[in-house]
Amino acid sequence: MLQTVGEWIWWDRLWLPGNLSWSALEDKEGRVYAKVSHLYASLPCALCLLVVRYLFERYFATPLANFWGIRDKIRLPAEQNPILEKYFCSQTRVINTGMSPVVSQADVWSLCKKTGWPERRVQVWFRRRRNQERPGLRKRFSEASWRCAFYLFAFFGGILALYDKPWVYNLREVWAGFPKQSLLPSQYWYYMLEMGFYLSLVFSLTFDVKRKDFKEQVVHHMATLTLLSFSWISNFVRIGTLVMVVHDSSDILLEGAKVFNYATWQQTSNGMFVVFAVVFMVTRLIVFPFWLIHCTWVYPLELYPAFFGYYFFNVMLLVLQLLHLYWAALILRMVYKFIFTQLEGDDRSDKEEDDSDPPIERNHKPSHMNGSGARGRANGH
Repeated sequence: MLQTVGEWIWWDRLWLPGNLSWSALEDKEGRVYAKVSHLYASLPCALCLLVVRYLFERYFATPLANFWGIRDKIRLPAEQNPILEKYFCSQTRVINTGMSPVVSQADVWSLCKKTGWPERRVQVWFRRRRNQERPGLRKRFSEASWRCAFYLFAFFGGILALYDKPWVYNLREVWAGFPKQSLLPSQYWYYMLEMGFYLSLVFSLTFDVKRKDFKEQVVHHMATLTLLSFSWISNFVRIGTLVMVVHDSSDILLEGAKVFNYATWQQTSNGMFVVFAVVFMVTRLIVFPFWLIHCTWVYPLELYPAFFGYYFFNVMLLVLQLLHLYWAALILRMVYKFIFTQLEGDDRSDKEEDDSDPPIERNHKPSHMNGSGARGRANGH
């Protein structure tokens, strides 16, 4: 049974064009091709990157935070209250995104009756309890520093691997001789580095900073790993390297802007964010769809009839493009705030609260219940 399923999954006609078979991609005459077994190297690479990240954050990011005077805000602990704690934990499990749960006004009143506490005291308890779940400024700084350093290294590594390749300057060369394109050492290491990094991000999801686009980030990581794995197996390696370098170019600027924002270098952060927004719009909304997706959608059909792998690869690229559109909307909203109000940090982040802040509600109270005690207002972050 399993053998039959395996044979169907690896059926040549699914993943390779024309009448080609996997035997055509066996190493011979000095030519080396990408293999499924190569992907196993991404796992130890991911584990190594987690170790490197730990060392980087401890011995570089933390001293840098000390040098720049980055300190976590002193937080007052929430009082011990089993009833409120049980409610808080149950809501955290329901939300299941890492974001701090927001209590509705109706639930506040119900909890006031159960605990015998006044409304103000319950609201303050939830603010303090939510703050306990939020990552400190130094953690966010360390994480942004690591990602900025990796994207910088990966981007320039990609440039070194690609600058002298003809398919960078003529996209039709991406498909010259496909799929019998010999694997280059620079392509192998570039792929393993990127796959190891995204795999390490999947491993670290539970303790990384959670933002409002947490689910979209999970989809992005899984889509990226699927795309890279498939492109490797089917020898779409040339276009895969172009996709990676295009993405890394804007990610450097985003993480760099966050680093300087946490360090309160506001003008530097704002300037870098503006450059990031421009680079993102150009690379993700112009270059990616009109150059790279066009390259994978149109040019292969000039050589071979469409096959399943062709559709699968392009669908995964379109999934990434949908995420690009979602993030472009977030970026434009941040640009609007930057121009007309004031941009403070990452708009996707869960903001820390003070005891004096107005209450944040999930739902407004029905009109027939609006009384003098209704002090809650929606405070959208």
